[in-house]
Amino acid sequence: MPEPSILLSIADGVAEITLNRPAKLNSFTASMHAQLRDALGRIAADSSVRCVLLTGAGKGFCAGQDLEDVIDPATGEAGGVAETLEQNYNPLIKALQDGPWPVVCAVNGVAAGAGANLAFACDIVVAARSASFIQAFVKIGLVPDAGGSYFLPRFIGSARAVGLAMTGDRLGAQDALNWGLIWKVADDAELMSAARELARHLAAQPTRALVSIKRQMRASLENTLDAQLALEARLQSEAAGTRDYKEGVAAFLAKRKPVFEGR
Repeated sequence: MPEPSILLSIADGVAEITLNRPAKLNSFTASMHAQLRDALGRIAADSSVRCVLLTGAGKGFCAGQDLEDVIDPATGEAGGVAETLEQNYNPLIKALQDGPWPVVCAVNGVAAGAGANLAFACDIVVAARSASFIQAFVKIGLVPDAGGSYFLPRFIGSARAVGLAMTGDRLGAQDALNWGLIWKVADDAELMSAARELARHLAAQPTRALVSIKRQMRASLENTLDAQLALEARLQSEAAGTRDYKEGVAAFLAKRKPVFEGR
Protein backbone atom coordinates (compact mmCIF):
# COMPACT_ATOMS: atom_id res chain seq x y z
CA MET A 1 0.00 0.00 0.00
CA PRO A 2 1.50 3.40 -0.94
CA GLU A 3 2.45 5.89 1.74
CA PRO A 4 -0.30 8.54 2.15
CA SER A 5 0.67 11.87 0.63
CA ILE A 6 -1.02 13.77 3.48
CA LEU A 7 -0.37 12.99 7.15
CA LEU A 8 -2.69 14.26 9.87
CA SER A 9 -2.32 14.20 13.65
CA ILE A 10 -4.48 15.96 16.23
CA ALA A 11 -3.33 16.63 19.79
CA ASP A 12 -3.56 19.43 22.36
CA GLY A 13 -6.00 21.38 20.20
CA VAL A 14 -3.61 21.43 17.21
CA ALA A 15 -4.23 19.63 13.92
CA GLU A 16 -0.87 19.08 12.24
CA ILE A 17 -0.97 18.46 8.48
CA THR A 18 2.18 17.25 6.75
CA LEU A 19 2.56 17.26 2.96
CA ASN A 20 4.16 13.86 2.44
CA ARG A 21 5.71 13.37 -1.00
CA PRO A 22 9.30 14.19 -0.02
CA ALA A 23 10.83 12.51 -3.07
CA LYS A 24 8.88 15.00 -5.23
CA LEU A 25 9.41 17.98 -2.90
CA ASN A 26 5.76 17.54 -1.86
CA SER A 27 4.48 18.70 -5.24
CA PHE A 28 0.73 18.33 -5.68
CA THR A 29 -1.17 15.64 -7.52
CA ALA A 30 -4.93 15.24 -7.81
CA SER A 31 -4.75 12.41 -5.27
CA MET A 32 -2.83 14.60 -2.84
CA HIS A 33 -5.46 17.35 -3.16
CA ALA A 34 -8.20 14.80 -2.44
CA GLN A 35 -6.37 13.58 0.67
CA LEU A 36 -5.86 17.15 1.85
CA ARG A 37 -9.57 17.93 1.37
CA ASP A 38 -10.38 14.85 3.42
CA ALA A 39 -7.98 15.96 6.17
CA LEU A 40 -9.50 19.44 6.29
CA GLY A 41 -12.96 17.90 6.46
CA ARG A 42 -11.90 15.74 9.41
CA ILE A 43 -10.44 18.81 11.11
CA ALA A 44 -13.61 20.83 10.55
CA ALA A 45 -15.67 18.04 12.14
CA ASP A 46 -13.44 17.87 15.24
CA SER A 47 -14.49 20.44 17.82
CA SER A 48 -11.25 19.93 19.75
CA VAL A 49 -9.19 21.60 16.99
CA ARG A 50 -8.38 25.24 17.68
CA CYS A 51 -5.31 25.71 15.48
CA VAL A 52 -3.96 24.12 12.30
CA LEU A 53 -0.24 23.64 11.60
CA LEU A 54 0.84 22.97 8.00
CA THR A 55 4.30 21.76 7.02
CA GLY A 56 6.15 19.51 4.59
CA ALA A 57 8.11 16.29 4.92
CA GLY A 58 11.74 16.02 3.88
CA LYS A 59 13.90 18.82 2.51
CA GLY A 60 11.20 20.90 0.84
CA PHE A 61 7.90 22.45 1.84
CA CYS A 62 6.12 22.26 -1.51
CA ALA A 63 7.27 22.63 -5.12
CA GLY A 64 3.77 23.45 -6.36
CA GLN A 65 2.07 21.36 -9.01
CA ASP A 66 3.57 18.03 -10.07
CA LEU A 67 3.61 18.57 -13.82
CA GLU A 68 3.78 14.84 -14.48
CA ASP A 69 0.28 14.60 -13.01
CA VAL A 70 -1.25 17.01 -15.55
CA ILE A 71 0.75 16.28 -18.71
CA ASP A 72 -0.88 14.07 -21.32
CA PRO A 73 1.74 11.40 -22.12
CA ALA A 74 0.40 11.10 -25.67
CA THR A 75 0.81 14.77 -26.55
CA GLY A 76 3.29 15.99 -23.96
CA GLU A 77 0.97 18.89 -23.20
CA ALA A 78 -0.52 19.98 -19.88
CA GLY A 79 -4.29 20.04 -19.87
CA GLY A 80 -7.05 21.15 -17.57
CA VAL A 81 -5.12 23.97 -15.93
CA ALA A 82 -8.22 26.05 -15.24
CA GLU A 83 -10.10 23.01 -13.95
CA THR A 84 -7.22 22.12 -11.62
CA LEU A 85 -7.29 25.61 -10.15
CA GLU A 86 -11.08 25.71 -9.80
CA GLN A 87 -11.42 22.22 -8.36
CA ASN A 88 -8.29 21.99 -6.21
CA TYR A 89 -6.18 25.06 -5.52
CA ASN A 90 -8.83 27.76 -5.23
CA PRO A 91 -10.99 25.83 -2.71
CA LEU A 92 -7.84 24.99 -0.73
CA ILE A 93 -6.74 28.63 -0.47
CA LYS A 94 -10.25 29.68 0.57
CA ALA A 95 -10.44 26.90 3.17
CA LEU A 96 -7.23 28.11 4.80
CA GLN A 97 -8.30 31.75 4.69
CA ASP A 98 -11.88 31.20 5.87
CA GLY A 99 -11.42 28.33 8.33
CA PRO A 100 -12.66 28.72 11.92
CA TRP A 101 -9.16 28.49 13.36
CA PRO A 102 -5.77 30.20 12.92
CA VAL A 103 -3.38 28.48 10.52
CA VAL A 104 0.38 28.35 11.14
CA CYS A 105 2.70 27.32 8.32
CA ALA A 106 6.16 25.90 8.98
CA VAL A 107 8.15 26.25 5.75
CA ASN A 108 10.93 23.70 6.10
CA GLY A 109 12.58 24.17 2.69
CA VAL A 110 11.85 25.43 -0.79
CA ALA A 111 8.33 26.74 -1.40
CA ALA A 112 7.88 27.23 -5.13
CA GLY A 113 4.99 28.21 -7.37
CA ALA A 114 1.67 27.27 -5.82
CA GLY A 115 3.65 25.90 -2.87
CA ALA A 116 4.86 29.41 -2.01
CA ASN A 117 1.36 30.83 -2.35
CA LEU A 118 -0.06 28.02 -0.22
CA ALA A 119 2.22 29.23 2.57
CA PHE A 120 1.11 32.85 2.08
CA ALA A 121 -2.53 31.78 2.43
CA CYS A 122 -1.81 30.76 6.02
CA ASP A 123 -2.14 33.25 8.86
CA ILE A 124 1.36 33.05 10.35
CA VAL A 125 4.41 31.73 8.49
CA VAL A 126 7.55 30.54 10.28
CA ALA A 127 10.37 29.55 7.93
CA ALA A 128 13.56 27.59 8.37
CA ARG A 129 16.66 29.69 7.83
CA SER A 130 17.48 27.62 4.73
CA ALA A 131 13.97 27.97 3.27
CA SER A 132 13.23 29.96 0.15
CA PHE A 133 10.23 31.22 -1.81
CA ILE A 134 10.06 31.21 -5.61
CA GLN A 135 7.33 32.46 -7.93
CA ALA A 136 8.41 29.83 -10.42
CA PHE A 137 5.47 30.14 -12.82
CA VAL A 138 7.22 32.36 -15.34
CA LYS A 139 9.94 29.75 -15.80
CA ILE A 140 7.45 27.56 -17.66
CA GLY A 141 5.47 30.36 -19.30
CA LEU A 142 2.71 30.67 -16.69
CA VAL A 143 1.49 33.37 -14.31
CA PRO A 144 1.08 33.25 -10.51
CA ASP A 145 -1.97 31.38 -9.23
CA ALA A 146 -3.21 29.91 -5.93
CA GLY A 147 -3.66 33.47 -4.66
CA GLY A 148 -0.14 34.69 -5.41
CA SER A 149 -1.25 37.76 -7.34
CA TYR A 150 -3.56 38.63 -4.43
CA PHE A 151 -1.24 38.08 -1.49
CA LEU A 152 2.08 39.37 -2.80
CA PRO A 153 1.12 42.99 -3.67
CA ARG A 154 -0.69 43.31 -0.35
CA PHE A 155 2.18 41.91 1.70
CA ILE A 156 5.21 43.45 0.02
CA GLY A 157 3.95 46.09 -2.43
CA SER A 158 3.56 46.14 -6.19
CA ALA A 159 7.20 46.72 -7.13
CA ARG A 160 8.52 43.71 -5.26
CA ALA A 161 5.55 41.54 -6.20
CA VAL A 162 6.00 42.25 -9.91
CA GLY A 163 9.75 41.73 -9.64
CA LEU A 164 9.39 38.33 -8.01
CA ALA A 165 6.72 37.22 -10.48
CA MET A 166 8.55 38.39 -13.61
CA THR A 167 12.02 37.14 -12.70
CA GLY A 168 11.11 33.97 -10.83
CA ASP A 169 14.04 34.76 -8.54
CA ARG A 170 14.57 32.85 -5.32
CA LEU A 171 13.79 34.84 -2.17
CA GLY A 172 15.59 33.57 0.92
CA ALA A 173 13.88 33.28 4.28
CA GLN A 174 15.76 36.19 5.84
CA ASP A 175 14.85 38.51 2.96
CA ALA A 176 11.25 37.31 3.15
CA LEU A 177 11.28 38.25 6.82
CA ASN A 178 12.88 41.63 6.15
CA TRP A 179 10.28 42.37 3.48
CA GLY A 180 7.39 41.56 5.82
CA LEU A 181 6.33 38.49 3.84
CA ILE A 182 6.61 36.06 6.77
CA TRP A 183 6.44 36.24 10.57
CA LYS A 184 9.66 34.62 11.80
CA VAL A 185 12.78 32.71 10.79
CA ALA A 186 14.04 29.81 12.90
CA ASP A 187 17.20 27.75 12.72
CA ASP A 188 16.49 24.63 10.69
CA ALA A 189 16.83 22.26 13.63
CA GLU A 190 14.47 24.37 15.73
CA LEU A 191 11.78 25.08 13.12
CA MET A 192 9.23 22.45 14.12
CA SER A 193 9.61 22.95 17.84
CA ALA A 194 9.11 26.71 17.35
CA ALA A 195 6.12 26.21 15.05
CA ARG A 196 4.49 23.66 17.36
CA GLU A 197 5.00 25.91 20.37
CA LEU A 198 3.31 28.76 18.49
CA ALA A 199 0.45 26.51 17.37
CA ARG A 200 -0.13 25.23 20.91
CA HIS A 201 -0.13 28.81 22.18
CA LEU A 202 -2.74 29.87 19.62
CA ALA A 203 -4.82 26.79 20.41
CA ALA A 204 -5.07 28.00 24.00
CA GLN A 205 -6.22 31.50 23.03
CA PRO A 206 -9.79 32.83 22.43
CA THR A 207 -10.35 31.13 19.08
CA ARG A 208 -13.31 33.19 17.91
CA ALA A 209 -11.37 36.40 18.57
CA LEU A 210 -8.44 35.06 16.51
CA VAL A 211 -10.74 34.26 13.60
CA SER A 212 -12.28 37.72 13.80
CA ILE A 213 -8.78 39.22 13.70
CA LYS A 214 -8.25 37.34 10.42
CA ARG A 215 -11.45 38.89 9.04
CA GLN A 216 -10.50 42.37 10.25
CA MET A 217 -7.04 42.41 8.75
CA ARG A 218 -8.12 41.04 5.38
CA ALA A 219 -11.06 43.45 5.11
CA SER A 220 -8.91 46.46 6.00
CA LEU A 221 -7.07 46.22 2.69
CA GLU A 222 -10.30 46.86 0.79
CA ASN A 223 -12.41 48.92 3.21
CA THR A 224 -12.71 52.66 3.67
CA LEU A 225 -12.01 53.91 7.18
CA ASP A 226 -15.74 54.24 7.87
CA ALA A 227 -16.40 50.70 6.70
CA GLN A 228 -13.52 49.35 8.80
CA LEU A 229 -14.69 51.17 11.91
CA ALA A 230 -18.16 49.68 11.42
CA LEU A 231 -16.66 46.21 10.98
CA GLU A 232 -14.58 46.63 14.13
CA ALA A 233 -17.68 47.60 16.10
CA ARG A 234 -19.62 44.59 14.82
CA LEU A 235 -16.84 42.08 15.44
CA GLN A 236 -16.11 43.57 18.86
CA SER A 237 -19.76 43.21 19.79
CA GLU A 238 -19.64 39.56 18.73
CA ALA A 239 -16.45 38.98 20.72
CA ALA A 240 -17.98 40.59 23.81
CA GLY A 241 -20.74 37.98 23.71
CA THR A 242 -18.38 35.02 23.96
CA ARG A 243 -17.58 32.94 27.03
CA ASP A 244 -13.89 33.60 26.41
CA TYR A 245 -14.43 37.34 26.85
CA LYS A 246 -16.18 36.74 30.16
CA GLU A 247 -13.33 34.45 31.22
CA GLY A 248 -10.72 36.99 30.14
CA VAL A 249 -12.32 39.75 32.21
CA ALA A 250 -12.79 37.48 35.22
CA ALA A 251 -9.18 36.34 35.05
CA PHE A 252 -7.95 39.92 34.76
CA LEU A 253 -9.92 41.00 37.82
CA ALA A 254 -8.77 37.96 39.80
CA LYS A 255 -5.17 38.47 38.66
CA ARG A 256 -4.91 34.92 37.30
CA LYS A 257 -4.16 33.35 33.93
CA PRO A 258 -7.31 32.94 31.79
CA VAL A 259 -8.42 29.52 30.62
CA PHE A 260 -9.99 30.01 27.21
CA GLU A 261 -12.25 27.38 25.66
CA GLY A 262 -12.72 28.79 22.18
CA ARG A 263 -16.37 29.62 22.88
